[in-house]
Amino acid sequence: MKTDTIDAQVLANLLRCDYLPTVWTPDAGTQKLRELTTLRGNLIVDRSRLKNRVHSLLAQLLVVPPVKMVFGVKGLKWLRAVDLPPEVRSAGDLYLRLYDAVAAEARRIDEKLMALAYEDSRAKLLMTLPGVAHGVAVSLLAALGDISRFPDGDHAASYLGLTPSVRQSAAKRSHGRITKAGCPQTRAMLVQAVQAAADHPGPIGAFFRRLRRKKKSNVAVIATARKLVTVAYLMLKHDEPYRYAKPDVVKGKLSDCRRKAGRPPSRATAAGSDGSRLNDLYRGHGMPTCQPPAGWSAGERRALGDSGVAAFAEGVHERPPARLRAKVATESPDKAT
Repeated sequence: MKTDTIDAQVLANLLRCDYLPTVWTPDAGTQKLRELTTLRGNLIVDRSRLKNRVHSLLAQLLVVPPVKMVFGVKGLKWLRAVDLPPEVRSAGDLYLRLYDAVAAEARRIDEKLMALAYEDSRAKLLMTLPGVAHGVAVSLLAALGDISRFPDGDHAASYLGLTPSVRQSAAKRSHGRITKAGCPQTRAMLVQAVQAAADHPGPIGAFFRRLRRKKKSNVAVIATARKLVTVAYLMLKHDEPYRYAKPDVVKGKLSDCRRKAGRPPSRATAAGSDGSRLNDLYRGHGMPTCQPPAGWSAGERRALGDSGVAAFAEGVHERPPARLRAKVATESPDKAT
């Protein structure tokens, strides 16, 4: 039997025995980030769909574009001038008009997210990770929300569906594909971040390259994405930026977001913007500093040495010679950005 009265009684008994788990609801700030990141993702999907339709029109006519990137500056110029049959030309022009409109809206949302990312101290921390720009950082924050509800980084990665599924009966246990729980958009953006960080000379890149030599590329990508989430969790928990970031790359990401936020460079930014020591760069953007090499534990040094990245990890904290710093400062008047 199943009636409303029985269901109500069962629910009341479960609540009385504290058997009903509580569900976290996002706050207003997290909900706003989710709406913006979802809107941005939908616009990117629409833009890709319009690109595919234009490629389909060209493929039907066996037209080979003379450029590698059809939707680059030269490619778009060629698309608008190429001689096509009238009906195809009309459809192509329609798709291009829609593409321009969608691309303009996507840029507007992207600029808004860049400004929000620079105003959010957590997003700036995540942007110090290799391969993680403002889009991935904001999307990860929107998906995870309050990280204090996760006991560790593994639970955060499981929440995003990046952990393998487990089937167990008695002493038999089998692992399958990842669960794909959580936000698929954030998971896809993490995969893109891993692909961008594949050649990074630090521990993240070394971890990916080591796995790729042993396993399939997809397995290495997912495992590295899971590692990115665990590292991001620890960074947010301890309020510390990434220790092994490339200063010039991080400077570019943070400076772009600062300009979109309308924030002028501070004196500290101008003093530490020559790509020297990481902590100078972090301090200049109002961020907490990371642990310098002098404070690293023996285990951390041993792990860096085993990965073959110890020299790089220590090198990003070293200030270049004064002669090189003076040359960099005089060559670019906008080096403060």
